[in-house]
Amino acid sequence: MWKPQALSRLQNESPTERLREAPSEPVSIDRIAQMAREARATVYVVFGSRAGLFEAVGADLLQRGGFERILQAAAHPDACEGLRDEIRGIVEMYASHRDVLRVLSSMALLDAAAVGGAIQRMEQGRSSGMAHRVQRVADQGMLRPDVTADQAADLLWLLTSFDSFDLLYTGRALSVDRVAKTLMMTAERSLCR
Repeated sequence: MWKPQALSRLQNESPTERLREAPSEPVSIDRIAQMAREARATVYVVFGSRAGLFEAVGADLLQRGGFERILQAAAHPDACEGLRDEIRGIVEMYASHRDVLRVLSSMALLDAAAVGGAIQRMEQGRSSGMAHRVQRVADQGMLRPDVTADQAADLLWLLTSFDSFDLLYTGRALSVDRVAKTLMMTAERSLCR
């Protein structure tokens, strides 16, 4: 039986600590196991593969970053209000793990296999979430008449990306609140009646 502390170290602490301490170096399973004070084989028994480890890390980042709030926002009865809440939740999630997400995003661009496809799966989820959001806005008659659903989905894809967040948060040194308000205002003015 696995001890919860060992699983937590393997899934959460060791990989994110490794990414923070040496962001430009490849993440080795050996080093993760060493940091977690577990055998290398334990990583494979628990996660099945390197990809499985990164999948678990990605899921943990979402969960600890407040993904539940984003899901609640997606269910808001007013589609435009839900859009604002969803963008705020995404910004807060990105901010809570900015350094690790920057490393993972950069690694995924250079070599998707390096992070086991975890970022691509997260992005696929974001893409379908944005398409759903646009459909809800359109269904409520709140989508601007001069904007197609495809254009709206493309714009939300851009505005809810980690890179859009990071350009404002790191590049412009804006607060989390100001980043959220900037992205919400842009989305609302561009998409909603």
